[in-house]
Amino acid sequence: MLRKTSLLIALLLANSVFLLAQEQDPVVQAILTEANENSQLETLGHELMDGIGPRLVGTPQMKKAHDWAVAKYSSWGIPAKNEQWGEWKGWERGISHIDMVYPRVQSLQGTQLAWSPATPKKGTTAELVVLPMVKDSMEFVKWLPTVKGKMVMVSKLEPTGRPDYNWEEFATEKSFEKMKKERDEQDKAWNDNMKNMGYNSRTLPEALEAAGAVGIVASYWSKGFGVNKIFSARTKKIPTVDLELEDYGMLYRLVESGQKPQIHVVAESKDLGVSPTFNTIAEIKGSEKPDEYVILSAHFDSWDGGTGATDNGTGTLVMMEAMRILKKAYPNPKRTILVGHWGSEEQGLNGSRAYVEDHPEIVAGVQAVFNQDNGTGRVVRISGGGFLNSYDYLGKWLHAVPKEITDEIETTFPGTPARGGSDYASFQAAGAPAFSLSSLNWSYWNYTWHTNRDTYDKIIFDDVRNNAILTAILAYMASEYPEKTDRTKAILPISDSTGEPAEWPSPRSPERKGGLEEN
Repeated sequence: MLRKTSLLIALLLANSVFLLAQEQDPVVQAILTEANENSQLETLGHELMDGIGPRLVGTPQMKKAHDWAVAKYSSWGIPAKNEQWGEWKGWERGISHIDMVYPRVQSLQGTQLAWSPATPKKGTTAELVVLPMVKDSMEFVKWLPTVKGKMVMVSKLEPTGRPDYNWEEFATEKSFEKMKKERDEQDKAWNDNMKNMGYNSRTLPEALEAAGAVGIVASYWSKGFGVNKIFSARTKKIPTVDLELEDYGMLYRLVESGQKPQIHVVAESKDLGVSPTFNTIAEIKGSEKPDEYVILSAHFDSWDGGTGATDNGTGTLVMMEAMRILKKAYPNPKRTILVGHWGSEEQGLNGSRAYVEDHPEIVAGVQAVFNQDNGTGRVVRISGGGFLNSYDYLGKWLHAVPKEITDEIETTFPGTPARGGSDYASFQAAGAPAFSLSSLNWSYWNYTWHTNRDTYDKIIFDDVRNNAILTAILAYMASEYPEKTDRTKAILPISDSTGEPAEWPSPRSPERKGGLEEN
């Protein structure tokens, strides 16, 4: 009994000494001091989101952002470069102005979609029509000629502009259930009609354009007050605009009641031909193992309905701030610490896939990749990514992070590899230990993800600062870890479709000539 008690005391003392050492680690303390007392997050966020704005691949603003990042890293004494990996359809957004001019005058809330063709300089005025209800594709073909000279509304009419959480708070249960039932029925009728027409949302605009329509009017409501998702146009010669739900619904009802509303659209934009696409890469060279890498990862591009603040401005800020802090607190890392700001993630992880494909020697030397890409919230989930022994090292690294941060984090080991979603998947597919720092929701999916409301004011800087601290400490610990991280892959869960264990995802090649005619 005495021997067991002595052993227990010894273990407790050893653990106490370890904890004290961790708490007094001078590098960790320097990281915390720099992050909390000299944060540059607000300044970086203002310069990137307010000054440069949205970062759509192929636009001058995307190149301006890459150049800004290189200059910023250089000002911190961190070597950086823009590395070209492909080409994209060059395009620059101009002014969008949409007005109803009949049966009354009203300015409308909306914008042209990405890569939309421009209107004539003085704009286009035309009557609106909605899609017909048809029994088959032949009936739709007969209707198509009627769109000549018209603007066609191609989205469904939403029965309510109130999000479900608003109904749930204020409606009676009977009223709420009735609304949902009617909405489901309308959605089914709309989807069935699209099938009857023989088109979908991707192919329909081209058919309408070929039939002589002078514009496409859409509305992709994001199920929140005043918020729409803004993606890309599918037309080659006529403009495509998105109207916010309230105005779209008003126009739709006017069409249905026989009022024959007309709108005037000015959509200025420039087709810039072919534009090069880049990743911005910066590094702090390793002093002992320069050919092993800790990679900080965040995509740099965005959709351009807002300014890309939480997708992925905040991920970008986390990685830039973490690198700035590490340069001050840990200027001579054991392993090379590299940051990748990837281009064209939004069109299919293209920048990171290109980097993985072009740099197999770096992928082979990866110690760990830390990626952040799902909003402004504090990190609350980390998965082992399907690497069988990831707990052994991630658990130790997380132990060095302040408990006020790690207490918020739920870990899952060994987890499963991603098959898309964000850039860490590109590295996981190549067998490199890559981990997503997944953040708290903050109404991300409805209110900021790919929307017209993804702007600076939605950033929660306290949470972003915690994420920068977490990332910097994880990078430090991964760099100092005495062993190369184990890459053993776990046996994946049984696939529902095959009845066999799921297979590890395979690396995929990027799209290197996006939106160009030769594709």
